[in-house]
Amino acid sequence: MSRAAVPGLPSRYPIGGQLPALYAADDFAQRFTAGLDTVLAPVFATLDNLPAYLDPRVAPTDFLAWLASWVGAADDRQWPEELRREAVVRAVELHRWRGTRRGLVEGLRLALGVHAEVTEDGGAAWSNISGADLPPEPPAGPLVRVWPGRGTRVDPDKVREIVRAMCPVHTVCRVEVLPGPPADEGR
Repeated sequence: MSRAAVPGLPSRYPIGGQLPALYAADDFAQRFTAGLDTVLAPVFATLDNLPAYLDPRVAPTDFLAWLASWVGAADDRQWPEELRREAVVRAVELHRWRGTRRGLVEGLRLALGVHAEVTEDGGAAWSNISGADLPPEPPAGPLVRVWPGRGTRVDPDKVREIVRAMCPVHTVCRVEVLPGPPADEGR
């Protein structure tokens, strides 16, 4: 999409009509300002529709990457346009849940269209009693189980990349790719 001069786009605010009466009948002044109107009409049209440019649900497609950069959303130009728009719309919510089970599951669903579950928590144990025994060895870390959804296949490398980016820094998340929903879940 181009926001350059659009042939035949009328100006809502023609300059010639706003000139003092002295220039209203001047042919050169009217032609000169008409040329400026042609240049300024797309600018006025953009400013008149500015709220639509800032709403990712209706913004021009070429603005999505720019809006995504504002909210720190992932923007992959290979994704379908609807998915790119949803990623920008939901970016703030996903940042709120970053590093949690919910955030990881939602991030995987949004980015790859897969279903996921996170088991174990990778949490820490502590004691407020001086000289207490050390806690037991922590589990290996959270296990992220992923299976296809939305009629797509699961790309293990992309899953690992997203999990690595979204897991808390102090944990090492393990990834298991399943051919279908886990049997114990009954999904």
